[in-house]
Amino acid sequence: MSHSKVKIWIHGILGVKNRENLIGLEIENKIHNIIKKQIIEADCFLEEINGTENHIHILFLLNPQIPISDFFKQIKGSSSHDINYEDLTRIKFSWQVGFGAFSVSESHLEDVKLYIRNQKEYHKKMTFQEEYDKLIKLYKLEKFVNR
Repeated sequence: MSHSKVKIWIHGILGVKNRENLIGLEIENKIHNIIKKQIIEADCFLEEINGTENHIHILFLLNPQIPISDFFKQIKGSSSHDINYEDLTRIKFSWQVGFGAFSVSESHLEDVKLYIRNQKEYHKKMTFQEEYDKLIKLYKLEKFVNR
């Protein structure tokens, strides 16, 4: 094969530092647009973005030339900088250490998109911590947590 073919869908999760409720409805679109801009600059394709006051979910195609840890470091750092530069939040904004990144098969794309779109409804019944714990179990990451 003369050309490499790579398609890696990622469901990413970014939590606000200390799980502060800093992403209010009045600034949510601005923050989403900041993140979209960063994703485009990383030469990745954003399919879906949504979240709540204390975290954001993104579904995107990862640029295979960028290590995933570098991608999230760039997205988190640049978006924090822009959010603070625009003075969007009542206190200094930053993301929590780390990130969630889960591969998504093509056959599950629509399910993940729907899950991300419905974040606000979903979190009327479940906290971010409960969602995190559920994802840890779903992806069988128990043995890797707190290493």
